[in-house]
Amino acid sequence: MTKSNEGPTRRAFLKTTAASAVLASAAGQGRGGQRPSPSDRIRVATVGFGQQGRTNTRNALQAPGIELAGVADLYEGRRERAQELFGKSTMVTPDYRELIHRSDVDAVIVATSDHWHARICVEAMEAGRDVYCEKPMVQTLEEGASVIEAERRTGRVLQVGSQRTSSPVSAKARELVRSGAIGELIQVEGWYRRSSSNGAWQYVVPPDASPDTVDWKRFLGRAPKRPFDPERFFRWRNYWDYGTGIPGDLFVHLLTGIHFITDSLGPERISADGGLRFWRDHREVPDLMMGLYRYPKTDKHQAFNLSLSVNFTDLEENSGLRFVGSEGTMNVGRTLSLVKRRRLYDIEPSISTFPQEMQNRLVDEYRKEHPEFYDELQPEKVETLVLPEAMRRSTLHFETFFEAVRSRKPALQNSVFGFRAAGPAIATNIAFREDRIVGWDPEAMRLL
Repeated sequence: MTKSNEGPTRRAFLKTTAASAVLASAAGQGRGGQRPSPSDRIRVATVGFGQQGRTNTRNALQAPGIELAGVADLYEGRRERAQELFGKSTMVTPDYRELIHRSDVDAVIVATSDHWHARICVEAMEAGRDVYCEKPMVQTLEEGASVIEAERRTGRVLQVGSQRTSSPVSAKARELVRSGAIGELIQVEGWYRRSSSNGAWQYVVPPDASPDTVDWKRFLGRAPKRPFDPERFFRWRNYWDYGTGIPGDLFVHLLTGIHFITDSLGPERISADGGLRFWRDHREVPDLMMGLYRYPKTDKHQAFNLSLSVNFTDLEENSGLRFVGSEGTMNVGRTLSLVKRRRLYDIEPSISTFPQEMQNRLVDEYRKEHPEFYDELQPEKVETLVLPEAMRRSTLHFETFFEAVRSRKPALQNSVFGFRAAGPAIATNIAFREDRIVGWDPEAMRLL
């Protein structure tokens, strides 16, 4: 194929956990739910006001004590929209540097195209700002070390915007895996299924898009120079120069959740396949991708295998993770379900062609030798944890970020955690585009 160059009362326990998560969330909202004092106020600036930047800004402002300092975007229409949403007095600018160097800005939301993430993160931290960076944290593997070093050197808080680490569902899944609820982990499956033009990144290009309304030169940055192209600006996810394809946009979410739930550092072997199967527009990146990953044994988990897939034409729209263990299976999405079955080692089907007397004797002998497989056999049990609608992962993730900003404690999903997810995602693109198996060192976070 030619490729582009490029427990005993677990049900009650689940209910208790959900209630506890609500209380924990409330406790994090400004000192026990009280309104934050002026000294607790955090002023944020958003860099990149596309779909994700606008959503991030709204979610951030839902947290107590958060104020909007300004918005930077390279398209004139989005700057106008920001003032429509947040008031004419809202500062807007095409130059993010005007925001990150303002003395009244405490934190920066970076929601630009992927090829600008690392540079803006580093500059913002060096300017004394804390950073919430959309995933993937970096576009290239080489950028990982610079972001990690900048976070350590400046002492600023950095949190990557992949919300699964702040979800009570993920927290419960992590607890169940740690407790051995599904036995030894054997396999994980992850997926996204989409069937809309928006889900496939085929965004609407505004009719006034032109060099007069878009700062095209600034957008290109270190990317190859080329004449103004509105599709490349407004549909940048479709192009290798500015995005990271399906692995960097969606696999990274799944990897983040898997690493959080399993306490894993990452895979050691990566392969990938896919292609353009439906959205044969001007895009360069595939609309169907599959990745295979081998995770080594660590002191946290046994060796296991992972498969990821994303399809942009699947009418059954959903996403999720499935953890298969030696004693049960757990499905994790917006809800969590645990299918628990006692291990059964059944010899009866395989001896059914033997004489009856021999069958009886073999079964009796086997039951005596393995009583644990026959005594008190447990039927299949399915238990589900459902979150209240208000407990949205994205909102909780911003509350996690602001708690770190106020406490000055490192965020869980800091630059190292972020790169442990982004690195294998980017390596997946390398495996696909070079049509080879890629070795990855999960501890050193580098290609082998």
